[in-house]
Amino acid sequence: MAFASSEPQPVPVPQPVLVRTTAGTVRGIQEGEVAVFRGIPFAEPPVGALRFAAPQPARGWDGVRPALDFGPPPPQGMDATATDSRGDEWLSVNVWTPAPDPGAGRAVMVWIYGGAYTFGMSGLPEYDGARLAEDVVVVTFNYRIGVEGFTQIEGAPANRGLLDQVAALEWVRDNIRGFGGDPDRVTVFGQSAGAGSVAALLAMPRAAGLFRRAVAQSVQGTFFSPELAADVGAACAAELGLRPTAAELSTVDPQLLAAAGDAVTARMPASVERWGRAAYRSIMYAPVVDGDVLPVTPWQALADGAGRGIDLLVGHARDEQRLLSLLDGTLGQVTEEQAEAALRILAPGPDGARRFRDGFPDAGPDALHELVLSDWLFRMPSLRLAHEQQAAGGRAYVYELTWPAPGMGGVLGACHGLDVPLVFGNLDRGQPAVLFGDSPSPEAEALSARMRAAWTRFAVEGDPGWPAYDMEQHLVQLYDARPTVTRYPEETSRLLWQHHAFNPLPLLSSPSGSTARPAFEPTPPGR
Repeated sequence: MAFASSEPQPVPVPQPVLVRTTAGTVRGIQEGEVAVFRGIPFAEPPVGALRFAAPQPARGWDGVRPALDFGPPPPQGMDATATDSRGDEWLSVNVWTPAPDPGAGRAVMVWIYGGAYTFGMSGLPEYDGARLAEDVVVVTFNYRIGVEGFTQIEGAPANRGLLDQVAALEWVRDNIRGFGGDPDRVTVFGQSAGAGSVAALLAMPRAAGLFRRAVAQSVQGTFFSPELAADVGAACAAELGLRPTAAELSTVDPQLLAAAGDAVTARMPASVERWGRAAYRSIMYAPVVDGDVLPVTPWQALADGAGRGIDLLVGHARDEQRLLSLLDGTLGQVTEEQAEAALRILAPGPDGARRFRDGFPDAGPDALHELVLSDWLFRMPSLRLAHEQQAAGGRAYVYELTWPAPGMGGVLGACHGLDVPLVFGNLDRGQPAVLFGDSPSPEAEALSARMRAAWTRFAVEGDPGWPAYDMEQHLVQLYDARPTVTRYPEETSRLLWQHHAFNPLPLLSSPSGSTARPAFEPTPPGR
């Protein structure tokens, strides 16, 4: 008969794991069932002579580089917790792998975070890839945002944040085999501005061949014209008494420049006559359809056949705007005048406000406000990606998240961002934990497991487990307590927006006040 020892048992010491990359050897650590590598530079720090430049490959190192801590976040405003004094190696990747065996050949999932192209970082606890990386290799990375990544300024390439994303994918192509991944089976996935980035990558010649599949969760549908992006950039520079040039702005501390962007953002709602819908929604930054880095919008690119060789999974939450209304103080407080303004500015077509009211005859001001904002910014841009992909001969799968978040008394419904913790399986950590109450329920855990299984199955096989979307049946996967496959439930919205063209947002008037383009001009019929 054996007796348990009264001596304290030794705590297992995490074992280091070494992987050779093109720049040098990195040392990660075994954490449970996965090996984790954090803070590996994929590009040189974009400071000094490289400030506002396209990303340059990271220089190599001798010996073994520790990869135990996340790299510092990119400069950003709005969130004081993002300030980090650990240095300027903002452009770094993180890898979770079941086994860093070069012969494993696992599918790879590369995450692009959201945050309105204004804030965000890969080191947030909700983006921990351990639970997702059971059968795939998971990669997350930082990219430049805000003024650093998306302003249009003289002497700098457009869409620097998107170029960072391409550089991260090139790092994956060149290095992921050593971590157990297959560079020919890469899936990019992202949410909100991250999904807008995924959509942009579908349209970028520089990204061709770097991924095989794409998952776009709640696509942020805002893309800027060069004129609008340049005018917003000029406003940021003017806040500091400078001209909008790389030469002058590169002398400014990045955090001070981000704060200048915040100051402009705070005044944006007063600039609707000049900046249009972007100002109405206080959207300062977005990918720029510059004709070079991003030749056309994602919808036009897919319509032209750019996605025929790429499997696409796309969807949105039912109540996208609900969380944003809570944050801006309008949840349950929308007046008739506010609802009418939202309809007049955002609803599609020259008679959009009336048609929207006719389509939702029982909706009050709160519901109308929520519907038109959800449709314009997330729901319809997401659905249109699937439409254009399928119409051009590609394959797309569509989902809608309808399960209501139980946190905060359930007032948020199936809100924007709810899908992120469900997909990663991190229901009790980071900011999204408030969505699940004091502790995640078995129902929430079961839904998360189903979504993780579908996302990883899509990455591995190109099929999430439900029928592809088509133009006749419009079948989608609804994620609720009991997931079902049914016709797309937002039919009224689909019909209202079916002829709307998601064109680049224009500059409506010049600083002198002369009209640049008619405000909210009718859009041509779509396919």
